[in-house]
Amino acid sequence: MMTIGQYSAVELTKKYLNRIKTIDQSGPVLNAVIEINPDAIKMAETLDRERKNGTLRSPLHGIPVIIKENIDTGDQMMTTAGSLALHGHKAKSDVFTVTELREAGLVLLGKSNLGEWANFRSTRSSSSWSGRGGQTRNPYYLDRTPCGSSSGSAVAVSANLCPLTIGTETDGSIVCPSGINGVVGIKSTVGLWSRSGIIPISESQDTADPLARTVKDAALLLQVIAAPDANDPTSVRQAKTQNINFNWDENSLHGARIGYLKQLATFDERVESILQESIKTLISKGAEITTIEQVEVLDQIGEFEWIVLLYEFKAGVNHYLKTHPEIPHKNLGELIAFNQQNADKSMPWFNQEILEMADQTTDLTHDTYKEALAKCRELSREKGVDKLLKDHQPDALIAPTNGPAWMIDYVNGDNFKGGSSTLAAVAGNPSITVPAGFIMSLPIGLSFIGKAWREKKLIQLAYSYEQATFKRQKPEFKPSLFTN
Repeated sequence: MMTIGQYSAVELTKKYLNRIKTIDQSGPVLNAVIEINPDAIKMAETLDRERKNGTLRSPLHGIPVIIKENIDTGDQMMTTAGSLALHGHKAKSDVFTVTELREAGLVLLGKSNLGEWANFRSTRSSSSWSGRGGQTRNPYYLDRTPCGSSSGSAVAVSANLCPLTIGTETDGSIVCPSGINGVVGIKSTVGLWSRSGIIPISESQDTADPLARTVKDAALLLQVIAAPDANDPTSVRQAKTQNINFNWDENSLHGARIGYLKQLATFDERVESILQESIKTLISKGAEITTIEQVEVLDQIGEFEWIVLLYEFKAGVNHYLKTHPEIPHKNLGELIAFNQQNADKSMPWFNQEILEMADQTTDLTHDTYKEALAKCRELSREKGVDKLLKDHQPDALIAPTNGPAWMIDYVNGDNFKGGSSTLAAVAGNPSITVPAGFIMSLPIGLSFIGKAWREKKLIQLAYSYEQATFKRQKPEFKPSLFTN
């Protein structure tokens, strides 16, 4: 439509800004968008002039995008990870990923709300609440969770507040909200996208990646941003042979070998039923399915992952604060002290015991950390996903992304029953979730997990499945499942 002149970037941007105002802020009050970019219209005007003069920066020239609020932008918008302790902080420059967005010609529409500190603050948190942004709500039923921590990113794209968003993931923070909000989320190989300038949790697990309503849209955004960043050592090490130019083939599943991780579906018989229906579809499209009953290491990974995250969070946050001297707090301990001094506003519903546990760790030279990291890699890679891929020779593994969305609960926190994010997250491997079905009108996603740096193959399989099913349904912003 933009190519034939039916829409301009300015018109499209204005339509989305109006929809955010009427749907997100004054309609159902989704609280998905934490801040609007005051420069959005100006950016769109520039891109329209370029299009008129025959210049297109990428296939996404003039398309609006919203990014998660823990990602630095060198503009008028804040970067706080949802924390009141960082309220008012505006980064001095764009991070690498945002620079790539601008160079690709996307319109930076605003920033999305998130679970505060990417949901690494309390064991009883609501993973979609932040001190700065409040509670993000599920667009299907407003009293239910949108999961997190990339809650605003998933809700914004699900509710059509924008066509594309960017979230971040350490373990489940993209795929869980994508699955629960009925959209596509890609969690790429650690290092495919730069992480520099993003308020971190984990050096070994963090990624930043796209969310969209279709596989193709998400893949296009992944494609234009994937590039090595000299400031992110993991990004520099990405495979030189990585090629994510796509041949969109609806028959990509024909002849594909798929491993079904049945153990990850047994937490809910309704979820398992949806997976069985998905398997029937895969088989009908020519895929060969191998059922993998048990992955014994899955029960062991969590203990060591937790140690790694506590150590890496402290190191990462302290480094971020050091490289942003404009922030008045100089270390994690000072952030904790701010919350204690402003508990009525910063901690009205839950505390900060995870921050406090992280602050008790030493540094990344400690044997406890190094041993836990080595154990994570052994269990998730050598004895985990790499072993599964070697033993069964699948093109991808599949598992349910999520169970049905639970009620928002500030007393007990999240009621997460099951999912499949940990294996790929700890190993650093890619995964992609696609809408697969519903439990009482609540979306369930199907995850495809693959080899490191093999996003292209994984996305093609997910696209073929999506084209065969089209399970996504638009949300209707109903107050409650129990309201007639």
